[in-house]
Parts: sequence; C-alpha cells; structure tokens
Amino acid sequence: MPVVRSISGLRATTDDGSLNTRLISSYVKAFAKLLNFGRIVVGRDGRQGSDEIEKLVLSELSSVGCEVVSLGVVPTPTVQLYSELPEFSGGIAITASHNPQNWNGLKFINSNGVFLDAYENQQLWDIVDNNEIVTNHHSGNINTVNNAIDYHIDKILDIVKSKIDDIRKRKFRIAVDAVNASGSVAIPELLKRFDCETLELFCDASGVFPHEPEPLPKNLSQLAEFVKINKCDMGVAVDPDADRLVLVDNNGECINEELTIALAIDAVLRNSKEKDNTVVVNLSSSNISQWICNQYGAKLFRSPVGEINVVKKMKEVAAAIGGEGSGGVIFPQCHYGRDSLVGLALVLSEITDKNQNISEIVTSFPTFFMKKEKFAFEGNFSALMQRFKQTFSQGVFDEQDGLRIDFPDSSWLQIRKSNTEPIIRIIAEAQNNSRTIDLIEAAKKLL
Repeated sequence: MPVVRSISGLRATTDDGSLNTRLISSYVKAFAKLLNFGRIVVGRDGRQGSDEIEKLVLSELSSVGCEVVSLGVVPTPTVQLYSELPEFSGGIAITASHNPQNWNGLKFINSNGVFLDAYENQQLWDIVDNNEIVTNHHSGNINTVNNAIDYHIDKILDIVKSKIDDIRKRKFRIAVDAVNASGSVAIPELLKRFDCETLELFCDASGVFPHEPEPLPKNLSQLAEFVKINKCDMGVAVDPDADRLVLVDNNGECINEELTIALAIDAVLRNSKEKDNTVVVNLSSSNISQWICNQYGAKLFRSPVGEINVVKKMKEVAAAIGGEGSGGVIFPQCHYGRDSLVGLALVLSEITDKNQNISEIVTSFPTFFMKKEKFAFEGNFSALMQRFKQTFSQGVFDEQDGLRIDFPDSSWLQIRKSNTEPIIRIIAEAQNNSRTIDLIEAAKKLL
C-alpha cells in the first residue's frame, strides 16, 4: 500500500513494510526540527505494534536532544490537551485512527494542541523530502506520566460541573465498545465518574480489534445486541484513538454517526446564554446541524473536511461548538480537537436536561437520508469536477473541499478526495431517500 500523508498526519500499512523504521525516523526527526527541538509529548492508541513504534519515536526524539514525555496508551485528544500546556512545544499521537489493524501512523500536534495545518505540514514535508540533516547535540531525557487520562477527565468534569449531580441521579446503564484500544480505560472511567453503571464489551486494552475499528453502524452489531440484551440506556462506541463517538440507543438501534454532533450542538446551544452563537461543521456533515442551529437562531459555517480545517474556521468565527459528522465533537471550552469524552459528557447532559431517553430525542429530529460511496480514481479530478458542474448546473457550488452542490430542495451532493486513503468519496443527502439514491447514481455515472 502507498504511504499516505495529509493534514491528518502520516499513515501506512505495517504488514508489508510500508511503515518502516526509516520512514518513522525521518518524520519524527523532521518534526523535532520543526519544533526547534523543544519538549514533546507522545501517546499511542494501543493498537498492536504501537508499543514498538512508541519506543522508536521516544528514542529518535531523545537522540536529537528533545525532552520527551510519554503518556502511554491514551486517546489522541489527551495528547492534544497535554501538547497545549506551556511546557510543551507539541506532541505526537501514534495512531492510524479508524484504519484497520494492519495500519499505523503518526499525528503531529503543535503547541496550541491542534494538528499541523497545511502550511505547517508543508514545512514538515519539506524537511523530510530535502533530507535535511538533524544535528545530534545531546540526548534528551525521557519521562513518563501515568495519570494523563485523569487530567483529561478532570477538565471535562470541571466544564460540566453544573450538570454532574443531575446526571448522577439518572444512574445510567451504559455499554462500551472501545475496540480494545485507547478508549478502553478512558471511556469507562469517565462514565464511572458520572456514577453510571458501565458494561464493558470490548475494553481489554489488548489492541486486538474485535471488528472493523471504524465506529459505523455496520460495525456495531455486537454492541447493539449487547445493549438490547442487557437493557442498557445507551451504547457507546469509539474508534481506536477515541476521537470519534458513535451511539446505540436504548432499543439497541445504532444511531447514525451524523447525529452525535447534532446532539452535542443541541446540548450546548440550549444551555448557552449568548444570543449570536456560531457553529462550524465540515462540508461533508449532515444538514441536521443546520436544522439544530435554526432552532436556536445560531449561524452555521462549513469548512473543508479535516479536524484542523474545522478548528481554524471555529477560531475564525468564535464558534461555541463544532465538529465533523463522523462523530467528532469539538468543544473549545475543553480544547480545539475532536474528543469522544467531551462528546459523551455533552450527550449525557442532553439526555438528562430533556428527561428523555436517547431514542425519543433522536426521533424528535427530522430525518435526513445520507449515502456515502468511495472509489479508486486515477483520472483528472479537476476535469471530473467540471463535468459535475455541467451536469448539476441548477445547484450552488462550494469548492472549498472538492465540490459540494446544494440544490433548491435542500438536498446536496459532494465529491472530494480523501485525506486518509487513496480514493475519492461521493456523498449525497436529502430528506427523501429516493432523491439521495438518485443523486448517488447520477454521480456514479459520471465516474
């Protein structure tokens, strides 16, 4: 498989040698140089093989003089929280996020606790591609922090402290599928701090994924059945680095991942005292976020896909909350990063405030039908976009990220290149399922 580098970091397959020692070393040392050999924090998602990569990363950073702090197996948002502390210059999260077992990679975080943007990434890539020599002046110390998750949870609890007692009174019974990775400790511990009864399905922290690790409904049948059998109030699923949150309702039905951000937005806007709130989601996210914003008179902005793109737009418009429809909630009061723990706290607040179960809340939202397809594509993408414009000329075009076309009936269609895989994606949504299918089929014909 090819090596994939993008605003989402570096990813490659491990079983064919694509992610090898030389490749990792070159990027780690380049990152050290980019940060002027400052103090760097490192964490990993716990997938199989990540421990060996961690040893290499720590060693390479130390060899070029960086002081290094290892957090061990923690969610990526935990690494982000530490990276923004004054004593750190940045951080590295060892993860391939939702990619399968045979993938791994590195996410690079700057001193603001956010991923490198396009300019910073280009600087990093230039150092790697030009093979710029990193001088070894002295070895830096390597230290370990064992309670990083506690710091993360304490910060969340401080933010929602006015809701804690009410949430605790509900005595929620919640099942957790952390695909045996970095959420295995963090998610159950957060729930226990809310006095929830926690039933751990795949939380052994072995790094062995029990199913495809992306938290999509099609991969969560075991969690759904587990919720139903054990009469849980909710099921919680996260990806290996626990930045995405997907839910199963009290009836054992998987909730579309697009609704995670909708529930979080509703929780924040309903409790906000501000009159002119703004919200940011990416261009591939459902229009349910727009509907939620309309209920509270908030303004919705859209950004290109990619956490850093959403974060930059959020900062630009001073957004109260934002995120991505894949289940990534970004709540600035905690930090500027997708965070399943923050998302879960907001969802618990939402359920408690409305005094309903989660299925009732979701049913009260309008239904949007979204369909996603992905294809290998080696042609001229710009030419393809022009063909889409000609075919769907009645729409309004947004070219921030590939091409999104919004139609008068509130349906939309998007074609874009993936940031994490060598593919293109086609996404369509409408409030009528047949309209969604028609848009997808029309797009496929153009391919």
